[in-house]
Amino acid sequence: MNHFASRLRALRLKKQTPQKTLADLLGITVRQYQRYESGEQEPHINGLVAIADYFGVSIDYLAGRTDKPETNR
Repeated sequence: MNHFASRLRALRLKKQTPQKTLADLLGITVRQYQRYESGEQEPHINGLVAIADYFGVSIDYLAGRTDKPETNR
């Protein structure tokens, strides 16, 4: 599993967020969201930003470029 997929799943489970909630936030189907968690597909930049904002982490953390989840705001 790639960094993005595994971190997305871990963040969702930690926050106890249903997949449907995130799918609705992103304006996609639950199946499309499941593809993100399985590593079959990745979101476009707007979706990536929305996910990072929702969980309060950096895009670099989601992408596996750093192990520090903090944002630079």
